[in-house]
Amino acid sequence: MPPDLPSLLLRLVVLLLLSQAEARSFVVDREHDRFLLDGVPFRYVSGSLHYFRVPRVLWADRLLKMQLSGLNAVQFYVPWNYHEPEPGIYNFNGSRDLIAFLNEAAKVNLLVILRPGPYICAEWEMGGLPSWLLRNPNIHLRTSDPAFLEAVDSWFKVLLPKIYPFLYHNGGNIISIQVENEYGSYKACDFKYMRHLAGLFRALLGDKILLFTTDGPHGLRCGSLQGLYTTIDFGPADNVTRIFSLLREYEPHGPLVNSEYYTGWLDYWGQNHSTRSSPAVAQGLEKMLKLGASVNMYMFHGGTNFGYWNGADEKGRFLPITTSYDYDAPISEAGDPTPKLFAIRNVISKFQEIPLGPLPPPSPKMKFGPLTMSLDGNLLSFLDFLCPQGPIHSVLPLTFEAVKLDHGFMLYRTYLTSPVLEPTPFWVPNNGIHDRAYVMVDGVLKGVLERSLKQELYLTGTVGTRLDILLENMGRLSFGSNHSDFKGLLEAPLLGQTILTEWMMFPLKVDKLVKWWFPLQLMKRALPQASSVPAFYSAKFPVFGLLGDTFLYLPGWTKGQVWINGFNLGRYWTMRGPQQTLYVPRLLLFGRSINKITLLELENVPHNPQVQFLDKPILNSTLHWGYNFLLSETQGSFEPMELSGH
Repeated sequence: MPPDLPSLLLRLVVLLLLSQAEARSFVVDREHDRFLLDGVPFRYVSGSLHYFRVPRVLWADRLLKMQLSGLNAVQFYVPWNYHEPEPGIYNFNGSRDLIAFLNEAAKVNLLVILRPGPYICAEWEMGGLPSWLLRNPNIHLRTSDPAFLEAVDSWFKVLLPKIYPFLYHNGGNIISIQVENEYGSYKACDFKYMRHLAGLFRALLGDKILLFTTDGPHGLRCGSLQGLYTTIDFGPADNVTRIFSLLREYEPHGPLVNSEYYTGWLDYWGQNHSTRSSPAVAQGLEKMLKLGASVNMYMFHGGTNFGYWNGADEKGRFLPITTSYDYDAPISEAGDPTPKLFAIRNVISKFQEIPLGPLPPPSPKMKFGPLTMSLDGNLLSFLDFLCPQGPIHSVLPLTFEAVKLDHGFMLYRTYLTSPVLEPTPFWVPNNGIHDRAYVMVDGVLKGVLERSLKQELYLTGTVGTRLDILLENMGRLSFGSNHSDFKGLLEAPLLGQTILTEWMMFPLKVDKLVKWWFPLQLMKRALPQASSVPAFYSAKFPVFGLLGDTFLYLPGWTKGQVWINGFNLGRYWTMRGPQQTLYVPRLLLFGRSINKITLLELENVPHNPQVQFLDKPILNSTLHWGYNFLLSETQGSFEPMELSGH
C-alpha cells in the first residue's frame, strides 16, 4: 500500500462527511409554497412540550409518546429567567439542561422548532424575562431601550452559541428559530427592537438557519419583519381559510404555518377548567393538513408550574395562572395518552405514516391516606430562620425587586405610633398591593387584601401595636401589552388617612427553611403553640408497594404552598379552584424510607387537618369563594376570557 494512501482515505472520508453536512438544509420554497428538507418537500406536524414544566427523568417518556403519536417535530421555548437567576450567573444543570433535552428529542427522531425569546409568554412567570431586570425601575421591557438590549445581548451571547452546533445544517435537529414571541400583541410596536434582535440572531447563528415570527391574526402588523418568515397562530374555533388569507397578506408565497394550534387552554384561579373538544381539535387539524400547512399543536403535553413559576394575565383584574398546566392537552399532566391524542393520531395517519405499534399505557397511579397534618408552628415564630440576615429598614415600604427578592413571600412590619381606638379602614392606594396581603395585628390574622379587588378591612390598636403584612407574589404578568409587574407594597399603606411609615422588610427564604432548617430546628423546639395562620403543617409517611404517580388532595384547606420531601410542588387554592389536586410524580417519593409533606397554609386550617393522595386528578371543581371575595365589588368580573396568546 502506498505510504500516503491512509492519509488520502482519511481526506476522502472528511470530504464525504462535509458534503453530507452541506446537503443538510431546511429552507422555504416560495415558488411551490412549501418547505424543503434536504431538497425534498417537507411538512412538519409538531407539538409543544416545555422541558421546564417536566422533570428531567420524564423527558424521554413524553418525547417518545409524541413521536409515537405521529409527530415529526417538537417545539419549545427557552425561559431566560430559568437559566439566568442573577445577572451573569447561569444555570444549565439538571432539569435546566437544554442540551440534554435536544439530545433526548434527537434520540426519537424529532426535529426541533426553537423559541428562545427573549420574551416567551408561555403563561410563565414574567413571560420568561428575569425579574432582576425590574431592579432598574425605569427599564422599558421588549423595546430598544439600551438597558434592556444590553441585558438581552449578554444573555443571547451565552445561549445562542450553545445551540449553534445543534442547528440542522450543522448536523443537529433544530430546523427553525423564532425571534421574540407574538410581538404584535405588545403595546410598543418597536421595529428598531425587532431589527436589533434579528441582527443579533444572524450574527450569532449565521445565515442558513430559518428565522421566523409568530403572531395572532391581529398582531401581524407589528409582529412581522422583513427577512423573518411570518407564521400565525389560532385555534379550532377559528375559520382556517379566513385566517390563512390574513397570513397571505404578509407572506404571499411559501408554506402556510400555524405555529400554535390550540389543543386546549390555560386555567386561571377562580375560573372553570378550560377544555377543547377532541372532535373540534381533530377537524381543525385535518382542515389545515388538507391545505398543505405545517402545524404545531400548543400544547401537546402541558406539564406543571412547579414552585412559583406560574405567570398571570390582567384582563380587567389580576388573573394568576394555576399550578397545573394540564391544558386539556393530548398527553395529560401525568403523561398519559388521552382520547384527544388518539383522535389527532388518526388524522395524522391520513397524511403521513405513523410509527407502528401501540402507545405506552398510562403510568401506574396510587392512592393512600388520609394523613393528619401536625402544626410545626406559625410563620412569624420562624422569622429568624426565614430571614437570618435580619430586616431591611426603610421609611416607606420597598418592592420585592428593590430588595432583590424574585419569588415567594415578603413580610412587611411596622408599629403604630398613635392609638386607633375605633375600627379604622386599612388600605393601600392606587391598587398598590401586588398581589395578596395577609394582614396581622400582634400576630393575629385580621383579613386578606387582594390586587384588583376592592375590599374593606378595619383595624384597631394602641401605641406600639405591631402590624405585619405578609405579601405573596402570585406570579408576574406574562402576556401581551402588560406593563412591568413590580411585586410587594407599591404604595405606603394608610390607616384611615394616616400614612404608615418606618417599615421593616423581611425577604423570606421559605424553601430553604422547609428543605434544610426544619429538620434541624424542629428537633430543638418545644411543642408549637395553638394555631394562628399563616402557619406550617407537616406529616411523615411511608409508601408501601409499587411507587406510582399520585395527586395530592387538600379538602378543607384554603390557600398556600406545598412541599414534598423538600421539593416545592406549587400553590394550592382549594377554596377558589378550579384546581383541587396537585400532580405528584412518583420520582418525588421514596419507596423504602419515610416521606415528608409540608404545607404553608396562609388563611384557614380545616377543623380536621388532613390531606389525601388520589389516583385521579380533580381540575374542574365547582368554585368556592372565601370571605375576602365576598367583600369584593367585582364579582361579575369572573367570566370566560377571550383567547389571548402564548
